[in-house]
Amino acid sequence: MRDDVRWGVGGPAAGGSDEAQRRRHRRSSQREVAVSSTPPTPRRRAPLHVVQLLGGGGVGTGAHVRSLSAGLAARGLAVTVGAAGSAERRYGFASAGARFVPLPVDASLAAVRLLRLACADADLVHAHGIRAGLLATLALRGRSVPLVVTWHARATAPGPAAQLRPLTERLVARAATVVLGATSDLVQRARQRGARDARLAPVALPAPRRSAHADRMAEAHRTKLRADLGALDRPLLVAATRPTRDPGRDPGLDLLLNAARYWRDRLPQPLLALAADGRDRALLRRIERGHLPVRLLAPGEEPTELLPIADLALLVARWAGRPPLVDEALRRGVPLVATAVGGVPEVVGDAGVLVPYGKPAALGSAVNALLDDPDRRAALAVAGPAQARRWPTEDTTVAQVLSVYDELTSGR
Repeated sequence: MRDDVRWGVGGPAAGGSDEAQRRRHRRSSQREVAVSSTPPTPRRRAPLHVVQLLGGGGVGTGAHVRSLSAGLAARGLAVTVGAAGSAERRYGFASAGARFVPLPVDASLAAVRLLRLACADADLVHAHGIRAGLLATLALRGRSVPLVVTWHARATAPGPAAQLRPLTERLVARAATVVLGATSDLVQRARQRGARDARLAPVALPAPRRSAHADRMAEAHRTKLRADLGALDRPLLVAATRPTRDPGRDPGLDLLLNAARYWRDRLPQPLLALAADGRDRALLRRIERGHLPVRLLAPGEEPTELLPIADLALLVARWAGRPPLVDEALRRGVPLVATAVGGVPEVVGDAGVLVPYGKPAALGSAVNALLDDPDRRAALAVAGPAQARRWPTEDTTVAQVLSVYDELTSGR
């Protein structure tokens, strides 16, 4: 056979010797194998986009959403926060690394459309509170986006809205992929309302930032502050009730005033400082006629601001999750008496005295017992900060929520 036929056009002169041709063939084959065995470069996934929706919740809920948004953004998630415009001014979500979208948190058609646009590319929506959960339920109708709803509180106010409350809770509970309850009783309530998946997820509040200088200043002004209140040589009790729209019909305030009768005859007479409407003439007349040792705080003055100089802290509420007064009192080591409702027993543990709601005699007796027992007060002053150190931190809260997100979006 001719060489030009065996090697093709040009014969051996074009391709070189047999050995050279074989070497080139081997190198070419090796390159083909190397190229075919190189794994394709993976396409980078976009960061998980989570929409946090804040309803008309209290200070604790807003602080939690801000803390959660900051933690999620720090872990690489894209976070959008939807809330009333005033919420951004109060909490600074943008400075926490989130994109803020102002929107009315109600069930209006405009609010539903705005939220639907904000959630257009969302991988998950997390609503905080029943009102926010209802809006998210309406905005996500027809979409397969997972919905997480955190129940932070339980509404107890009477009125026309109370009749619709069970229906709204049932609608939100059944629409949510997962319901996170801030307290055990809220988890149980969600299950009763038909939640497919309800879990306990305690909410961590940011610890108040206090400098040593501020504490020294508080100590330096302790005598003056107590003198201004009229509690220089008498026990000072600082109390908080759950706010209502009608202070004149505040059952917590009524309970406190009735309980004050049980310690008004002590010597020295304890002074009860509480937040209430000082312009309510009926309230003022009741205090005066009953000779009750009560001092109403000025408008805008918070009971928590008086804890550095308080001897006892009192929380009276029909329901509460983790009230700021309880949080701050235990952190500071102020002996606490609180109604055993909602999440209060879980937060307080053995670091405070718990009494049943609606029993002024029990509240009055608990206060008198603590005032008579300095050793018990000293023990509670130590137990409070120790209990606070056992609470979930902001980091553990973020980690728990993030694990839920990962579970619901693992297949995206």
